[in-house]
Amino acid sequence: MQKKSIALIFLLSGIWGISFLLIRIAGESFPPFWIALMRCGLGALLLWTVLFETGKQAPARKHLPWLLLVGLFNNAIPFTCFAWGERYVPSNTAAVLNATTPIFALLLGMTVQRKRVAVNVILGVVLGFAGVLLVVFSQAQASEVHVSAATFFLGVGLITTGALGYAIATVIAKAKLQTVDPIGIAASQLGLGALVVLPLAAFGPHPSHLHQSAFLAIAVLGFAGSGLAYLLFFHLLRTVPATHAVAVTYLLPIWGVGWGAVAHEPVGLLTCAGVAVVIMGLVLMNLKQKVAPVVASVERHDALCRTST
Repeated sequence: MQKKSIALIFLLSGIWGISFLLIRIAGESFPPFWIALMRCGLGALLLWTVLFETGKQAPARKHLPWLLLVGLFNNAIPFTCFAWGERYVPSNTAAVLNATTPIFALLLGMTVQRKRVAVNVILGVVLGFAGVLLVVFSQAQASEVHVSAATFFLGVGLITTGALGYAIATVIAKAKLQTVDPIGIAASQLGLGALVVLPLAAFGPHPSHLHQSAFLAIAVLGFAGSGLAYLLFFHLLRTVPATHAVAVTYLLPIWGVGWGAVAHEPVGLLTCAGVAVVIMGLVLMNLKQKVAPVVASVERHDALCRTST
């Protein structure tokens, strides 16, 4: 793999990895629905501009119902759940919980396709979830001073719901949108996600105590995390094998914990051990397996966060 491709993988994982911290910063001024709305809106603005400037065609109308579902599960729900959940859970924990996305995507994909499960996949799934539980347990102990256990686990549940949403969107896109241009899918799902969230943001709580840092966080989340990151990801898929592009998935928990440490979030040995176990599980899960579902799931992240978030 060329040095340029390696650099792009680190850049992309870094952008998606910092999204979790930016969500927390944006949440100091903006309610969850507003964060989701602006992430979708800014990302859609950038991608539709690229789509038209490059002369690519928008998706056909027949794909609209599936694009709406993908926008709901890959953007509207996860972006809201991550923003809501990070009110109670540190950004580094959110980054690790996001690593359940490829696990959920693989399990859902195998359920839909009714494929036999290889031993390495079973062990990988078990390791992945075990690593997540280690991190959650470690962070629950560290967070007892700030929030109650019930509130902390509410945040964990919300973020896990967001990760599951990413996985559902991955399965839908793989089954129904394989023939659609990927930039068209990304632009459409973000635009439709914004339309879904718009009335909830308009009639729900409005922003308060506005800070410059929150505006900057939203701008980076929208234009970089939900716009530029898609373009980088699609470029990677055109220039390197999927088995190499999937490395972004492995790096996201590391970046998330690292950026959280920069923001003085607690990072204990148990958290580091949990991240290592999660990555081992993801690697084991993909040995001699088709990794396309996992690669596609990186796109949430709002990430594939997101996915980054």
